[in-house]
Amino acid sequence: MQIDWNHFTPWASLIGGILLGLAASLFILVNGRILGISGIVGGLLMPRGGDAAWRLAFVLGLVVAPAVYALAGGPVPATVDAGWLTLIVAGLLVGVGTRYGAGCTSGHGVCGLSRLSPRSLVATLSFMGAGFAVVSVVRHLLA
Repeated sequence: MQIDWNHFTPWASLIGGILLGLAASLFILVNGRILGISGIVGGLLMPRGGDAAWRLAFVLGLVVAPAVYALAGGPVPATVDAGWLTLIVAGLLVGVGTRYGAGCTSGHGVCGLSRLSPRSLVATLSFMGAGFAVVSVVRHLLA
């Protein structure tokens, strides 16, 4: 395993982590809900009692924010080295997995662990372990 020190951004990562923690804290304080993207998107697919507007605003913010950042002159270093079929299959697998796991990495990993939830610890360890295994197989056995 190698660390790409040329693209290591500890300060940007720290600021991003702080902002994510603040957003999750504010979300639960203001709305009384745990900030999990899969739950927010899942609620959009089956809306209940007038909560579609804030869910849609949240998802649009996720999509629009990087574009606004890029238009403001910010660097957009993220690239995805995968084809559309791979992205669609991966997205569907993540969607099915988050439904079975009752949450995604943001819900369990950020919010659940901060609440000391044992279920979130098991879910996060499962997500991370599966990710490590898949990357190892794809990069070292199949490459």
